Amino acid sequence: MIRRLDVDGVPTLLAPTTGPMHAGLAFRVGLADEPLVKRGITHLVEHLALHSFGVADYHYNGATGVEHTYFHMRGAEADIVKFLNGVCAGLSDLPMQRLPVEKEILRTEENGRAEGATDGLPLWRYGARDYGMPAYPEWGLTGLTPDDLRAWVAHWFTKQNAALWIAGPDVPAGLQLTLPDGERRPAPAPSSALPVRPAFFQGPANVVAWDAVVPRRPAASVFAGVLERALFRSLRQESGLSYTVQTDYDPRGDGTAVLTALADALPERQEAVLGGFLDVLAAVRAGRVDPAEVTAVVNQHCEDFTRADEAGARLPGMAFGLLAGREPQSLETVLAELRAITPGDVAEVGRAAVADGLLMTPGPTAPEWAGYVPAPERSAEAVHGTSYPSLERPDRHLIAGEDGVSAVDPENLVTVRFDRCSGVLAWPDGARRFIGHDGIQVHVEPTLFANGHAVVTALDTRVSPELRIAMPARDPSRIPAPRPPASPAPVAARTGRGVLITLLVILGVVVLLCGGLGLLMSLDAALESEDRGIAIGIAVVSLGLAAGAGYGVYRLTKRLRAG
Repeated sequence: MIRRLDVDGVPTLLAPTTGPMHAGLAFRVGLADEPLVKRGITHLVEHLALHSFGVADYHYNGATGVEHTYFHMRGAEADIVKFLNGVCAGLSDLPMQRLPVEKEILRTEENGRAEGATDGLPLWRYGARDYGMPAYPEWGLTGLTPDDLRAWVAHWFTKQNAALWIAGPDVPAGLQLTLPDGERRPAPAPSSALPVRPAFFQGPANVVAWDAVVPRRPAASVFAGVLERALFRSLRQESGLSYTVQTDYDPRGDGTAVLTALADALPERQEAVLGGFLDVLAAVRAGRVDPAEVTAVVNQHCEDFTRADEAGARLPGMAFGLLAGREPQSLETVLAELRAITPGDVAEVGRAAVADGLLMTPGPTAPEWAGYVPAPERSAEAVHGTSYPSLERPDRHLIAGEDGVSAVDPENLVTVRFDRCSGVLAWPDGARRFIGHDGIQVHVEPTLFANGHAVVTALDTRVSPELRIAMPARDPSRIPAPRPPASPAPVAARTGRGVLITLLVILGVVVLLCGGLGLLMSLDAALESEDRGIAIGIAVVSLGLAAGAGYGVYRLTKRLRAG
């Protein structure tokens, strides 16, 4: 039986458990709340708040997610009290002397983190804002100051923006959540970088991935399970095209949920895997849902919820729900809602999901034939301004205007407008990378454009300093230098080459004429007895001239290739 109460003004969920006591303190702040210029600040706060614990005899951890940051501990009551009280104390007085070291730790952590198969989906769906932030590195770490961290904690890590869960018989004695007062912060409204859906973009050659945003409801979680079973049966059991096939259902605080699916592929079988994946989605779009599969998934979900309830594993999700304004549901209510789901409910979710889908194709495969449109990877138009040609390619140029910056070449056009700019990466050598809200980027290497450094100085004055992200200095060998254009050949050299080519043509004609005449005379001498001597003489002279001309052709060809 779950009890709802308050501890020091923090809403709390308490439930008995069959295992050891565990508890967690969650805050409604995550990666989706960070602007690009402060990307990494929540993770840094989490690390600093936990620094004082060092190596402990009990298990504890902290995590920064897309919408929530939480601190969790499993162990004896006294240890839980010490941990949660310590987290609150750490948040109120972050060890700022640790700032340089913790930044390096986070950079090392990020460097060793493997890229996930679905990491590109948020960037293409949302761009460089809110729910697209997980796709970006923690670029903001370098410029974060103690004042930035204190302001972030005061805004987000407050008792009104927190929720506590405890899996145990009662609130442990001595627990004191000394958090400052503040406000409940709702989840951010998701942006969109997709003008049309369903859409696709090209990803790595070894995986197909897909996501969709649907209303949060039990039928949506069941649909995720039904979809996984259909993909597994088609791509692994029947065709043997994939080894890993999985789906995920991730509820969000705004009342929606993100459905994700992926299947791995061998590069040489990528088209077959994509085709099989799309066939399953097409069946979903047509409303073909197997009632037996729905029943199997519902039964599995009921078993999972029952086991989670016994172990207190439902409590974290319910605490996140409190932060979104949702009251906790009893296990009986959850099970009743699941068992009431029909195949029609699941089919309805499936149709909505396919219509909203974003597909990552394996390599250059394109699914326009299935109704998917390319996700935007270039801009519709360039800004008005001054054009600066590339020092390497005459068909490439940079346009710097009052409203934005564009990079233009025959294959591509990308524009970032200053009023829709999420951040500017700034290197000490003058390189700049402008990142738009839609995720499109314009990279400027001043060494590669005429008057490049003057252009960068002008652009810096047109962008808010608050959008500037300081980047570490680059090794000089990594700063690009323009390749010098090929110098035209001198007039004399060009004239001499023309003479050689003319001689080559003349000698080629001589080889053909004299060689042909020599062969005809040789044949005539073999067939006719009269004038045989004359024919042989003509044949010898003609073939000799052809051989000499052929040698001249060989020497001239070799000379032209060398020069």
